[in-house]
Amino acid sequence: MYGIVNKAIQDLVITNFGEQKWEDIRERSGIEEDFFISSEAYDDDITYKLAGAVSEEMKMSVSDVLVAFGEWWVMKTTKEKYGGLMESGGSTLKEFLVNLPLFHNRVMLIYPKLTPPEFKVSEVSEKSLNLHYFSKREGLQDFVRGLIKGLGKMFNTPVEIELLQTRDDGDSHEIFKVSW
Repeated sequence: MYGIVNKAIQDLVITNFGEQKWEDIRERSGIEEDFFISSEAYDDDITYKLAGAVSEEMKMSVSDVLVAFGEWWVMKTTKEKYGGLMESGGSTLKEFLVNLPLFHNRVMLIYPKLTPPEFKVSEVSEKSLNLHYFSKREGLQDFVRGLIKGLGKMFNTPVEIELLQTRDDGDSHEIFKVSW
């Protein structure tokens, strides 16, 4: 993953719990990097180690850590650093989610080495849709759940998320029913 992801985890911890807590988490994770360069690619294992260390240090489940990080990613990282890109996705939650399959094409212009997930939508109605999530990376469905929650907050739209299918049960990809 790109350094911007690990840097966002660092920012989340420092903003909410302080510099010392970040140092404790970094030490617990066993990673050697003192700082992350946003545009540099890092091994995915670093991100997983950080999430695990946050979980242990904060006495939260990894699932809760990933959901919180997904919300932070939308509300802080992307909104502040890529506001124009986020605005181009749509003016409502529904529009943004419908346009999400094209979103990573634009992101890849910024991060050419990115291996992005793929999203598709189906069953679009006035108040819900099914969001299909395909990724080579395992274990990030709760991060996606957090992203969806963050998008709901960004668009001031209360959102409900139901996991309809998951790779954990042998399916080919995750499907989230997103209702607003």
